[in-house]
Amino acid sequence: MTDRPTFAGGRNIAMKVPPHQWEATVAFYRDTLALRELDNPYTSGPPSVGFAFGPNHLWIDRVPGMSQTELWLQVTTSDTATAAHHLATDGVTRCDDIEPLDSDSAFWITSPAAIVHLVSEPDPA
Repeated sequence: MTDRPTFAGGRNIAMKVPPHQWEATVAFYRDTLALRELDNPYTSGPPSVGFAFGPNHLWIDRVPGMSQTELWLQVTTSDTATAAHHLATDGVTRCDDIEPLDSDSAFWITSPAAIVHLVSEPDPA
């Protein structure tokens, strides 16, 4: 039997926004709230603009084909293989096809309320 993995909230929050709302949404966080814009280290996935959101990073992704905005959260764990086994045993839905990742050890799941979560190792400081 495998040990139960530990999980923690990650610092990344992704707001998946339809194209018709993307520019106004980015302008709200950049111009209206004047949040500090982040450099974008991500090379895969949709066009994205990031902002410092307290201790978190808020990524606003432009996603064609969406009709409404979704929020995606990051959950971190020190052992993604153990976490994947634990989550599968608990019947958690894995949904890796929703967006490609740059890492083989990270993966996507959904909560019972259909909130997408990235399960990954903690971000480097």
